[in-house]
Amino acid sequence: MTDAKPAARAGFGLSLKGRALRYLAAREHSRAELERKLKDHEETPGQLAQVLDDLQAKDFISEARVVESVINRRAGRFGASRIKYELLNKGLGAEAVSEAVSKLKVSELERAREIWRKKFDGSAPDAAARAKQMRFLAARGFGGDVIRRVVSQADED
Repeated sequence: MTDAKPAARAGFGLSLKGRALRYLAAREHSRAELERKLKDHEETPGQLAQVLDDLQAKDFISEARVVESVINRRAGRFGASRIKYELLNKGLGAEAVSEAVSKLKVSELERAREIWRKKFDGSAPDAAARAKQMRFLAARGFGGDVIRRVVSQADED
């Protein structure tokens, strides 16, 4: 029986650019993420930087698309502080991150309400249940003022 990948087994794996394109085909990656993932595959010093510069010049790597992608995937489930943390961990610029977070804060209350509605049947019957709801929203990255407004409004309904 023949192996489907004999070339990879013989030491002829993907090139650095091929690996980068494979990562980018799966989802948007920042330059810092690609550097972190590909540094062990660099054969000569400076090769990785050259490949990433080439990909960035051809607009395969885009900070704006990474920000947009993360927001589209995460905004329905997480608050602005959790998304901010994720964007910063991707090595994105502080200006792009702060701009994205300020846009997210506009819809923070409504997103928190929607997440709360999906998780809980209604207002909390006692203080312990209310605390549980508040911890849930806090773990999702919502701010204290938003959490208080969502949980207290539920009590008023």
